[in-house]
Amino acid sequence: MDRKATAVWKGNIQNGKGELTTESGALRNTPYTFNTRFGSELGTNPEELIGAAHAGCFTMALSGALMKKGFTADRLETSAVVTVQKEGEGFTITSSKLKLIAEVPDIDSKTFQTIAEEAKSGCPVSKLLKANITLDVEFRSSQRGASATT
Repeated sequence: MDRKATAVWKGNIQNGKGELTTESGALRNTPYTFNTRFGSELGTNPEELIGAAHAGCFTMALSGALMKKGFTADRLETSAVVTVQKEGEGFTITSSKLKLIAEVPDIDSKTFQTIAEEAKSGCPVSKLLKANITLDVEFRSSQRGASATT
């Protein structure tokens, strides 16, 4: 199973602007800029989307893990705070902090905590944050129509 998202950026980092689109159509030309990422301008940013993905993935993984053990949650609400810090000349994501509020009948706290920790470790987005990342580049120069692929 592959899922696709596309980012288009025009201009320099501080004054330029970009759009994010997902294959499913959930995001369609959704704007993002320097100020939506590092300021408080309305729009989205990559770290916010990683937080949403992590919270959503973990919550689904937990629901599945509970089901395998014979439990069904009345409600699982997870938030994720993704922290970005300056590192040298650039920035790095240093953490994703999940916070869970759970309502699950007929389960003791110790059993629930064990299942939740396993879901956190097994969630594909948790694994992604430690993943090998590859890059395939096709470069097209806007000068005199030259192009090259690397």
